[in-house]
Amino acid sequence: MNSNKSYVIGMMSGTSLDGVDLVYVSFSKNGEYSFEIICSKTFSYSDEWKLKLKNAFNQSKILIEKLNVEYGIYIGTLINSFISNYNIGKVDFIASHGHTIFHKPEQGYTLQIGDGDSISKLTGYKVVCDFRTQDVELGGQGAPLVPIGDKLLFSEYEYCLNLGGFANISFDKNERRIAFDICPVNIVLNHYANKLGLEYDNKGKIASQGNINTLMLEELNSLSFYTNQIPKSLGFEFVVSKIFPIIEKYNCSEQDILRTFIEHIAIQISLQIKNEGSLLITGGGAFNNFLIERLQKYIKNLIIIPNKTIINFKESLIFAFLGLLRLENKVNCLQSVTGAKKDHSSGIICNG
Repeated sequence: MNSNKSYVIGMMSGTSLDGVDLVYVSFSKNGEYSFEIICSKTFSYSDEWKLKLKNAFNQSKILIEKLNVEYGIYIGTLINSFISNYNIGKVDFIASHGHTIFHKPEQGYTLQIGDGDSISKLTGYKVVCDFRTQDVELGGQGAPLVPIGDKLLFSEYEYCLNLGGFANISFDKNERRIAFDICPVNIVLNHYANKLGLEYDNKGKIASQGNINTLMLEELNSLSFYTNQIPKSLGFEFVVSKIFPIIEKYNCSEQDILRTFIEHIAIQISLQIKNEGSLLITGGGAFNNFLIERLQKYIKNLIIIPNKTIINFKESLIFAFLGLLRLENKVNCLQSVTGAKKDHSSGIICNG
């Protein structure tokens, strides 16, 4: 790891349950950090795994501990397949985000499953994992963690917006990086697309044919979370306790729900973009043409949609980078972003 290049496998599993994103990337440092994505793949979840992960937050502590190991073995197996399928040679370490089961920083806990020791034993490589717990222990939100990567790897953009299960944004303000979750995105859109027998609403076509329910839109926009001061972050619990009850109150078709929620997302994002400059959009929502079109109606910024690999794998790339910073004992969690007591270097190192 002292040579100029580090070769890393990064792993991410998002709240929208699309699958496990794996990326094999090299990092170089010549004054500034640079990266090259060598190969990448998304392993879709089976229906069985989707169900296990979706229902995990209702399970007992013992069952979750069991699932933690089981999921770690699953990740390790996928990584071994990835290495073999792409003839991957040198790997300095694996950085694994795992899959979030709970995220309640205001109550002092967050849990990402995917046992690092199990991954390490199966693959034979050092693993850096559990990036969020230390931040919560230091009084932070434990999220978002991607902004340090935005700052050091994507500094040419004024704003970096990720449209995954939730929308989160990062940018510089008064010479400090700030970032926060804005609102739910695919975690809600996919839920209602599923009710129509679809994995997701391709390019937002179904939403584009629906009508806005103005009362629902007003009620969604008036949720108190949106006026909370930063730092702030969202979890599945917010969707279950706040979003779904509002939507279900109105007797709307899935088409109209999707149309209304797209407008809600566009409005909430636009309220956070106060300066000129380019806006980089990544995550699955970047493929939702209708959502991007609605967002552009509310903002004057130049929207940049990068290549497909960056759209799909930016988060796993950045978790690989957070792992590198951790092993270099450099800051990978920013106080200005999470609200922790201090900047710090987070992540547990497992050697199997």
